[in-house]
Amino acid sequence: MWRKPLALTDVARAFLSQPPPRKPLPRMTNLLGSIQFPAAMPFGEDCFTREDEADDSIMYRSPILCTHIDDDAIVALTKHYRRTLPATPPGNAVALLDLCSSWVSFLPPEFTPCRCVGLGMNSFELGENEQLTERTVHNLNKGGALRLPFDDGSFDVITNVVSVDYITRPLQLFEEMHRVLRPGGVAVMSFSNRMFWHKAVRIWTEASEWQRVLICSLYFRLAGGGEAFEAVEALLITEPEGHDPMYIVQARKPGAGSQEPEGRQSPSDTDNEDGVPSMV
Repeated sequence: MWRKPLALTDVARAFLSQPPPRKPLPRMTNLLGSIQFPAAMPFGEDCFTREDEADDSIMYRSPILCTHIDDDAIVALTKHYRRTLPATPPGNAVALLDLCSSWVSFLPPEFTPCRCVGLGMNSFELGENEQLTERTVHNLNKGGALRLPFDDGSFDVITNVVSVDYITRPLQLFEEMHRVLRPGGVAVMSFSNRMFWHKAVRIWTEASEWQRVLICSLYFRLAGGGEAFEAVEALLITEPEGHDPMYIVQARKPGAGSQEPEGRQSPSDTDNEDGVPSMV
């Protein structure tokens, strides 16, 4: 169905018009170095509407057992987790929450936290995920005030794989992520250029890949009045010969243990990104 383009404010247009550091985008380098972020959310409610506004539980009545990204993108994501997630020796107390979880989480096989919780939309999908120790069926886009069903400070890590584009109340979700993270905990959002188009929010479907990096980064920067997260960074982690682009936007909750993760690989000289189109 044809729709008019989003009516963006001048602030929104200025934010999304900021160019990437260079084209093609550099791999394994923080892409946000010179980006200026607005002090408040510049996107109106219409930006978070979707082509299909039916209850998401209808779509997920039947399990969807696909990976959504190709094998090289999966390899890139697992490598990033290996560089970023905390060590999990025997007897560890590490707890991870996988938001919008499914039948696979792409975690390294040696990553064995004492608690690995999957929050998703289909109980069968979650039951097939052997890396989870707990499973919760929960619709993040339904109901009144968004609240994750977990106590404050429950997790050291939050992951979300190719699903941030479906969230209709992103600032509420990111504030909830802050609440359930422990001080120093890390939240890792990953996405590619694939999606269920009819279920993604309009600001995402009408944006370029680079603009999606800016949008996700903005969620971290604005959550909790700009005080919820620190060390926000965005990375292109696509494998040198990979087809599906793979992006990471991640940040940490301030507090004890907040530090740059050890083991970060040095930036690669190999770029692997097509030209960046623009919505504005």
